[in-house]
Amino acid sequence: MSKTTSRESVAVMTLGAMGVVYGDIGTSPLYTMKEVFSPATGIALDSVHLIGAVSVIFWGLMMVVTLKYVVLILRADNRGEGGIMALTALAVEAAGAQPQKRLVLLLLGVFGAALFYGDSVITPAISVLSAVEGLEVVTPALKPYILPICGAVLVALFFMQRYGTSVVGKLFGPIIVVWFCVLTVFGAIEIAMQPAILSALNPLIAVQFLTQQGWHVFVGVGAIVLAFTGAEALYADMGHFGKRPIQLAWGGLVLPALAINYMGQGALLMRDPAAIENPFYRMFPAALVIPAVVLATCATVIASQAVISGAYSMSKQAVQLGLLPRMAVLYTSAKEAGQIYMPEVNWLLLAAVLLAMVSFGSSSAMAAAYGIAVTVTMLITTLLTFFVVRHGWHFPLWVAIAATSVFLALDLLLVASCAIKFLQGGWFPLVLGMAIFTVMATWRRGRELLIESIRRDDPELVPFITGLSEHGVHRVSRTAVYAVANSSTVPQALMHNLKHNQVLHERNVILSVVFHEVPWIAFEERVSVTPLITGFWRVQVNYGFKNTPDIPNALELCKSQGLPINLFETSYFLSREIIVPTKGAGMSQWREALFALMSRNSGSVAGFFKLPNNCVIELGTRVQI
Repeated sequence: MSKTTSRESVAVMTLGAMGVVYGDIGTSPLYTMKEVFSPATGIALDSVHLIGAVSVIFWGLMMVVTLKYVVLILRADNRGEGGIMALTALAVEAAGAQPQKRLVLLLLGVFGAALFYGDSVITPAISVLSAVEGLEVVTPALKPYILPICGAVLVALFFMQRYGTSVVGKLFGPIIVVWFCVLTVFGAIEIAMQPAILSALNPLIAVQFLTQQGWHVFVGVGAIVLAFTGAEALYADMGHFGKRPIQLAWGGLVLPALAINYMGQGALLMRDPAAIENPFYRMFPAALVIPAVVLATCATVIASQAVISGAYSMSKQAVQLGLLPRMAVLYTSAKEAGQIYMPEVNWLLLAAVLLAMVSFGSSSAMAAAYGIAVTVTMLITTLLTFFVVRHGWHFPLWVAIAATSVFLALDLLLVASCAIKFLQGGWFPLVLGMAIFTVMATWRRGRELLIESIRRDDPELVPFITGLSEHGVHRVSRTAVYAVANSSTVPQALMHNLKHNQVLHERNVILSVVFHEVPWIAFEERVSVTPLITGFWRVQVNYGFKNTPDIPNALELCKSQGLPINLFETSYFLSREIIVPTKGAGMSQWREALFALMSRNSGSVAGFFKLPNNCVIELGTRVQI
């Protein structure tokens, strides 16, 4: 019975992985072949080059996706979680007590995470555009309506985010399965009419194609890389579906469907070079073009949904790792903690997506901007994986080099190929990534300066409260919880309470929250309680970057460590720091001003930590950095 249940569970998770994990890479056939043979690449549209390009695509899928991600990188799970943030945490941990190396690895991973936002902007725009552009195949008269239709689809998609993805999500898997089946059937039909394309399965054809291009190989590979975009999702979504379902979905349906469809498009172009106008939709009979456009639009919406949800998850993790200011996190499902909605992220993403769509105007123009962010992220993933294999898994140096050097060489080729499109649009995701990286670095450094300032200016906690007990300050009943960033100094809120109210509570908890560079912290490790003097305790609450902070629930765990807390008789005192930028050795003036602006507009501490609104007292204090 358990084996049957286990098989059913794997089947359900595999179906779910089809929709969420493979939506992005699964919609790449919409535009890849058209871009590979566009006039900009200069690749001749003849049988030799068609077979060669398809061979490079096929073996690229085998090397980059199958061997690198499915076989190697899916092994690098951080307590079951994947993605660039989880891999960065593993690499930093593997670096041990080497602060310089840890810092470099952290900055590398943060930059990779920042580039993910560039992908989150480009993917919805290029995917939906490429799908709706199929209307031109029906009649060129519909061309003026393509951008408005795309805009309406994208606005509707982002507007629906507030309602959650649980209902729509149930349709994701089946729709994408239908999509891959359609790719397979119509690709196979074209292959049957032109079986010579099957020679692309020979890896020597791919090598021959690349070597014959000379320096021009970078231009061709810069377009071929579009077939691999979305590979990062295999690793990023491992925590949602598990390694086994992702591997089964890839080997069982996704890889065969993609390979057959790319070969089918190559076979079509060998038969009818005029189909290069839109080789994907030219595979369909005229009567099926509109249904194909509808199905493709559904598939691209699903692909877009995956990166939008990923942007929410990435933002939440970045907030909890101290890389972004607090933002509102709304949970859209009572069962799935991973289904969240972040309003600020949602509307900023929508504005950026619409701006990109209007600025570039077509999927072909946007293709130049698409690859570079993805390939740099792939390169960073390979570098981090080397440190995990060598120092985390403790394999010999030659094994670590053998496991990653080939992939590193491939990634460098892909990055170089995309870099030549910098002026044609490749700058867009890089500039966006650099801007987000600057925001993250400024927020993290600003918080460090803030804590240093508090530690420097505020008195030490233990001597101060010891002196209070000797002076016999009047005490009142109930419990006071003082939330602080630095638990070794006196909370500003405690100082204000003494100064203005001249009382102490009977029970005082100095509370600090620490987010660790691991995905999850178990309940038995969630809190640590340290008694100080009579009436004072220091409590540290520990979370992973995937945990959902809930301070009242955490305080209930203190009972097992000798500190029972009645939540109905508890008040929460918060210090809200007003940042005052000053000239000095901290940060440059503009970065301090940026940090002060972010601090003023960051989300509520009470809301972020799920504190009851009617029990919170917030007191402001000015802090110079």
